[in-house]
Amino acid sequence: MDTYLLTPLEDAVVFPNMSITLPIDVGDEQRVLLVPTHEGEYAKVGVVAEVTERARLPRGVTAVSLNALHRAVLGAAEADSSGRLRVAAEPHVDDTPAPVKTRELEQEFRAVVEEKLELRGDDGRVAAFMRSITDAGALADSAGYSPDLSFEQKLSLLEELDVIERLRLALEAQREALAQAQVRQRIRDDVETGAQKQQREYFLRKQMDSIRKELGEDDASVIDEYRAKIEEAGMPEEVHEQAERELSRMERMGDQSGEASMIRSYLDWLIAVPWSKRSEERLDPVHAREVLDADHAGLEDVKDRITEYLAVRKLRQDRGIAADKRSGAILTLIGPPGTGKTSIGESIARATGREFVRMSLGGVRDEAEIRGHRRTYIGALPGRLVRALRDAGTMNPVIMLDEVDKVGADWRGDPSSALLEVLDPAQNHSFRDHYLDVELDLSEVLFIATANVADSIPGPLLDRMEVIRFDGYTTDEKVAIARGYLWPRQRERNGLLEDEVQVSDDVLKLIVTEYTREAGVRQLERELGTVLRKTATQIASGKAKAPLEVTVDEARSALGKQRFYQEAAIRTAVPGVATGLAVTGTGGDVLFVEATSVAGGSGLELTGQLGDVMKESARIALSYVRGHTAELGIDAHAFEDKGFHVHVPAGAIPKDGPSAGITMVTALASLLTERKVKHTVGMTGEVTLQGRVLPIGGLKQKVLAAHAAGLTDVIIPERNRADLEDVPDDVRESMNFHPVMTVDEVLAIALEPAPVRV
Repeated sequence: MDTYLLTPLEDAVVFPNMSITLPIDVGDEQRVLLVPTHEGEYAKVGVVAEVTERARLPRGVTAVSLNALHRAVLGAAEADSSGRLRVAAEPHVDDTPAPVKTRELEQEFRAVVEEKLELRGDDGRVAAFMRSITDAGALADSAGYSPDLSFEQKLSLLEELDVIERLRLALEAQREALAQAQVRQRIRDDVETGAQKQQREYFLRKQMDSIRKELGEDDASVIDEYRAKIEEAGMPEEVHEQAERELSRMERMGDQSGEASMIRSYLDWLIAVPWSKRSEERLDPVHAREVLDADHAGLEDVKDRITEYLAVRKLRQDRGIAADKRSGAILTLIGPPGTGKTSIGESIARATGREFVRMSLGGVRDEAEIRGHRRTYIGALPGRLVRALRDAGTMNPVIMLDEVDKVGADWRGDPSSALLEVLDPAQNHSFRDHYLDVELDLSEVLFIATANVADSIPGPLLDRMEVIRFDGYTTDEKVAIARGYLWPRQRERNGLLEDEVQVSDDVLKLIVTEYTREAGVRQLERELGTVLRKTATQIASGKAKAPLEVTVDEARSALGKQRFYQEAAIRTAVPGVATGLAVTGTGGDVLFVEATSVAGGSGLELTGQLGDVMKESARIALSYVRGHTAELGIDAHAFEDKGFHVHVPAGAIPKDGPSAGITMVTALASLLTERKVKHTVGMTGEVTLQGRVLPIGGLKQKVLAAHAAGLTDVIIPERNRADLEDVPDDVRESMNFHPVMTVDEVLAIALEPAPVRV
């Protein structure tokens, strides 16, 4: 083992057969050990280098030229008398492996290096140098010349003493370098190709411009085309001036400008608005009523309002009275799902001879959906109203604003606020879309909004609407709708002919009463579809022959077990249960309020997901009963050491509203007096601490729900007596209504006589 002067190389690696010049002073040493270092750590293997020349550089700096000879494995190190570090090292000379073992690796290594050199445009000298190397170890070490290898890769090559493994490492490193070079070349080619394509397109456009000029078809023809379209559009004067200004801007900047495409899009939208086009409205109230009656059963309020609207327009037109832009009709149809709110819009359009466009507002949260985006934004578009006018092709269509009660609001704005201007007859004759930035006259549009409930519509927006309530259908009306509309439609959808299947009104009534309990007829249509599918299957499979009559048994077999029952008698069979009437988002409903007492308890417990209003009603009810024990015949000690629990079943469904007060009083009074509530009685009304019965809303829907549930007596507040006129005649004639002013009247009607104690 020989000792050498240690010469560290900071983040550099020297391989055997390399020559290097370093600015160091090695004294009289003839050989030194070059060792790579990184962050103060020395490599395990260095290279013994021979000093071939010494030179003195300016400013007293000494430099030496070194020729690397062979590898050496580092041993112990110690400082000499002059303080320089000397290290013992074991020289290592590469073994020469059999050519058979290295031939394939050498060939692949040379091929990879030559391909990489070809990508870099080598003139052939480096490739020739590589071919001149015959020793496998030297060939692997030649990878150290590559600038693509990292310090870590070069260090691994230096420390690898086995020639075959070193050649493999060198080949892997050169493969990685080749892959990177290929990626860089591909990117360079793509960039050059793109630049050449742009340059080519530029020259082609110039040539096209020259050809167009020769043919008289230059950019001026595009401008002339837009100018002609603007003239044909019949725009108002202000809009026409705006279009001409934008067209002049495009003409000055040329068609190749980036902003020109934005101006063209703007002009296209401006021209797309049907400024001068209007449907020829058919102002015939009699014809309109016939169309509405043919399409929908019931809905008399809506039909009357449309007939009145057309009659007024007809009189004004016949008598030469100018149209008032501030008198547009904004109808809002509010009612449960499935009652025909959306479908009647199409009938109104057909009855008036107008185009029909539907805008669904459910879940809309961006104000720009209504007013449009400002043109400064990328991808800006007009609002839905402009697009609706474009789709309709006229300025006087019927536009249905569906689900207006489900409009949301977030950081992008409040669409309901934008609708204020749209639905205000005093403002919508000058509606301004942010994208078009010109005034649009919406006064001729017949807006029809739909909603399930009015509570979620903002007050200012609801104030601009003319509300028409859809309170649902009676059993007889549902049977008539099924007979005249739903059954024929479902029969056709299921591939059956009119003479192949028949159904009686009794079967239809059975389906209505036992398998559906909804305000509308959507579920009824599904059930009829189920029956007809079963019938179609029997005919198609040859199990039955037409014509078929759907009987009660066949209907029950197709629809399964009965889903709805007249359960009032069963539920009120014990004291403490009263039948209340409520309105939900899906129409009227019957609620059973249950009350019980708990020995040893205290206070009042409420369950059934009750809202704040119903919780207050329950507390008021308990306070009233406790304050009137003598009048109600309740034992004065009935409240001692007892708690009370009021529950409204279907606890998973949230319930709230000011109409359950008298029902809760009746339930508690029934519990404490042990008098059952009459199973034929339903009730609705709010109560005060003094026992006054306050009016409620949604009486028609509640009465229809009571009628469907088999109730025959309904207790209502006296101040709702006038609302009974809205109840259909057949329902009003089949039920007894009891308008009341005080709780005493309620209990006298609702409770059974006190049990006789023996």
